[in-house]
Amino acid sequence: MRIIAGTFRSRRIESPAGRNTRPTLDKVREAVFSSLGGFFDGGAVLDLYAGSGAIGFEALSRGMDQAVFADSDRNAVSVIRRNAEALDVTDQCVIYPMKAEKVLSLLVNESRQFDLVYLDPPYRRQENERIAERLSSEGLLKPDAVVVMESLKEEQFSETIGRLNRYKEAVYGISRISYYKMTEE
Repeated sequence: MRIIAGTFRSRRIESPAGRNTRPTLDKVREAVFSSLGGFFDGGAVLDLYAGSGAIGFEALSRGMDQAVFADSDRNAVSVIRRNAEALDVTDQCVIYPMKAEKVLSLLVNESRQFDLVYLDPPYRRQENERIAERLSSEGLLKPDAVVVMESLKEEQFSETIGRLNRYKEAVYGISRISYYKMTEE
């Protein structure tokens, strides 16, 4: 697995061994970041169900200031830490070794807000709509924030989730990518 563009372009990162993690393919990551405009002028990304952390590291490489990673798998958390060290970005990373719901509660208590959130839970344990609703209703998203959800292509999500409106969808192989943007109150 490699970083596609930006400061860390072509740098390889480690991915967790085993079947507990399904890394987002390079071509899907490239398409997602192209759809988001390619590069960022600062901001914070939340890589929920982070696995290797590839999404968060790609966002840092493309200009985000901070990446928050969350994964409940200990092996994945170790890999994220090693990848952050290898890329020399540990000072820009916060890593939570816990389940998504608990992480969201902590982030609310810390008054964190994000410009970009990537939701990619294990395909058989989808909870994207519930998580997106919490992100929207609990103040975790900045006004122009984007939430990107990766799921099986057969999965269908509501057009509107809380204050999030779907503005784009794309299918790549077995994966569906759904893009949501915050709306005005």
